[in-house]
Amino acid sequence: MTVDYQLDDRPARDELLALYESVGWSNYTTDPDRLVAAIHGSRCVVTARIDGQLCGLARMVGDGATIAYLQDVLVAPDFQRQGIGRSLVSTVFEKFEDVRQKVLVTDDEPRQHDFYRSLGFADFDDTAPRLHGFIKLS
Repeated sequence: MTVDYQLDDRPARDELLALYESVGWSNYTTDPDRLVAAIHGSRCVVTARIDGQLCGLARMVGDGATIAYLQDVLVAPDFQRQGIGRSLVSTVFEKFEDVRQKVLVTDDEPRQHDFYRSLGFADFDDTAPRLHGFIKLS
């Protein structure tokens, strides 16, 4: 199985919906136009394709100079736990090596914690100097 990683690929609407639905991210798929706008408004998008089929995506938002937010990392269930997510994150961050703050917000699930820690991310409580994060959800 050969995975083709593409930098700044903007998948078609139907591909996006299928991928986001495959991982149960219905908050994104209930408004397809908003999802497409979010992808097109991202600073960087990296896709993973196998035989042309979209099987993963990571996207970054932010100013690209002082802060970069890893907004989405998703891999279709049939392709998870094969290193695709790790490669997506690595590839999306290549353009932002000089950016000091690389931030993400994720669900409170142990598997996700382990994944992001393995990539060098730290919980705010584990940083020095100690940091604190806030979020306002609508």
